[in-house]
Amino acid sequence: MNTQAPLVLVDGSSYLYRAFHAAPPLSNAAGEPTGAVKLVLNMVRRLLKDYPQSPIAMIFDAKGKTFRDDLFEHYKAHRPPMPDDLRAQVEPIHQAITALGLPLIVIEGVEADDVIGTLARQAAEQQQPVIISTGDKDMAQLVNPWVSLHNTMTETRMDEAGVQEKFGLPPHLIIDYLALMGDKVDNIPGVPGVGEKTALGLLTALGDLNAVYQRLDEVAALPIRGAKSLAEKLREHEAMARLSYQLATIKTDCELPFNTQDLHPKPADTATLKALYERLEFKSWVNELNNSETPTVKAALPPETPETPETPAPTINYQCIFTLDELNTWVNRLQTADYFAFDTETTSLNYMEAKLVGVSFSCAPGEAAYVPFGHDYLGAPAQLTQEQVLNALKPLLENPQHKKLGQNIKYDTHVLANAGIHVQGIIFDTLLEGFVVNSTTRLDMDSLADIYLQQQTVHFADIAGKGAKALTFNQIAIEKAAPYAAEDADITLRLHQTLYPQLQQDEGLLKVYTHIEMPLLPVLQRIERTGALIDSKLLQQQSMELATQLDQLQKEAFLLAGEEFNLASPKQLGEILFNKLKIPTLKKTAKGQ
Repeated sequence: MNTQAPLVLVDGSSYLYRAFHAAPPLSNAAGEPTGAVKLVLNMVRRLLKDYPQSPIAMIFDAKGKTFRDDLFEHYKAHRPPMPDDLRAQVEPIHQAITALGLPLIVIEGVEADDVIGTLARQAAEQQQPVIISTGDKDMAQLVNPWVSLHNTMTETRMDEAGVQEKFGLPPHLIIDYLALMGDKVDNIPGVPGVGEKTALGLLTALGDLNAVYQRLDEVAALPIRGAKSLAEKLREHEAMARLSYQLATIKTDCELPFNTQDLHPKPADTATLKALYERLEFKSWVNELNNSETPTVKAALPPETPETPETPAPTINYQCIFTLDELNTWVNRLQTADYFAFDTETTSLNYMEAKLVGVSFSCAPGEAAYVPFGHDYLGAPAQLTQEQVLNALKPLLENPQHKKLGQNIKYDTHVLANAGIHVQGIIFDTLLEGFVVNSTTRLDMDSLADIYLQQQTVHFADIAGKGAKALTFNQIAIEKAAPYAAEDADITLRLHQTLYPQLQQDEGLLKVYTHIEMPLLPVLQRIERTGALIDSKLLQQQSMELATQLDQLQKEAFLLAGEEFNLASPKQLGEILFNKLKIPTLKKTAKGQ
């Protein structure tokens, strides 16, 4: 197996748009939008953490037309122009990437995909592994034994087997697939009436696009919906299918003024970074730069979150409980603890259908226990019964004086409520702590542990498997289940001890957590279990009252403006506010509005 660090090629244009639509509407005091900048740079940080020894290059689309526009005048024609708020964030993103020392690549006349395809081919020919970081399905055509995809927004990776699993086709047929069914995103026409299932059926049965057209007489007999008329449809639109094949094909032979050996990071320009982060009001990143004594490329990169003092990893001591004496010993210990973390293991993510399999708890870092009672696979060892375990835990869990915490603890309270235990005394939830500290990061426990504890946890798929053959928790051998479940409780406790001090350092964030997020948790739990009653008559009355108030406010607005206009029209409203009433403008769009 090749141990060389992979070359990481980032589809910057893909992430730019995806970050813009996924990011919260952040802006600085000057009104500059900053949400997409922050999300893209978070993605860059994640890649640098995942691939610390790798050269990483950011590739963006250039302005202007490409060769595909010459092939097909309607290529991407239906795409709206770039939103003003996104356009305003492109330059800061480019500035940050350059200041971080990463290669920033923009080549005119071709798309970012083509540059990535060319660099990936060059690296593969040199037997260097390549990771393409993208969310674009078209890139699947580039996957081969040396090239794989990594989507940092969904944390999914795709090799050849992954492409086959996702699309039902190997990578070398992805272009043919797109040629037949088209691509609405890029306005690639394809063959009218041919969708995903039809394209998959044709290629699976007959081969690539050329084979389909060589074997049109076999199409009518295929087990495909509308197969009898499909051959004629394919014949009629062959030219469009061939054109679509050209449009969907990523070039791998672009003439580039550099090669893969030139894609090495430069020392970071910390002064430029600091000035940029100060302008955009990324305060924690500014603090990190201020605290950095050796501003190299890696050191200058802002981590996922505000840094916390490093503490040595605790000695791990996990226990699996099989007797009442062992359980009672732990219950006594939990009763004397200031607070403890607990977690449930179940058969389903649907809390109304899930059956309890076991519970785990921890009250000191590195120490935790798992109590199995629902593992029913063939040969499973004797366990305590659910009744014995819950009877022992019920007084503790229902006592508000005994403080508890969990990771997404609302789920656990649902499951325990189904078993007749109504948990009281919940004071912390690490999912909510993580959300308030940084709402743009992934909030599952594995990701939080990676970000805040720098620890790789055992993932559920590691012990249960994936896909149709995945086991439910009751089918997992206890010797595998116990360390996993105990780790859940231990990591939850340690996450709280890391995250909560960060909240305490910011009075505003702490107030959001203690006055909004945590009080809302039991309210949502009750609504999810019982629904919410609505008085339809009162609701109708309120609607009428609001309509009356809105009408009055509209009349007042017309009076102040001296004329009637459409309040819902930004253009008309802007005309009234800024041109007629001469209200000072705080900023203008790129087009001067």
